Amino acid sequence: MRVLLFGTFDRLHPGHRFILTEAEKRGELTIIIARDTTVRQLKGKLPAQPEEERRSAVSRVVPSARVLLGDSDDYLRPVRENVPDLILLGYDQVLPRGVKPEDLPCPVERLPAFHPELYKSSLQRGN
Repeated sequence: MRVLLFGTFDRLHPGHRFILTEAEKRGELTIIIARDTTVRQLKGKLPAQPEEERRSAVSRVVPSARVLLGDSDDYLRPVRENVPDLILLGYDQVLPRGVKPEDLPCPVERLPAFHPELYKSSLQRGN
């Protein structure tokens, strides 16, 4: 099964590692790392780590996965190019503005949280 996972993965923490491990169990995994410009558009600020550093960190954690940078202009390009059987979202992740589940060619599932009171990214950043 071809599985697609999206995320920023800024300052990898145990919650991220849990999501990556769970996603890896589902099949042939491709991970799309949010571009810096996309993060700024969606979250109003740049990530602490540049996109290539985040991509490399995720590649080291999940060496069996294809880890790619996303597309700043077209959120659905990675979906069209990778033709997944399943798209996974983190417990608090939402689809990008303007993208609806019916726009996607496969089911979307939400992964469970891993101690969000300790490992939510915003807590790690101190905001």
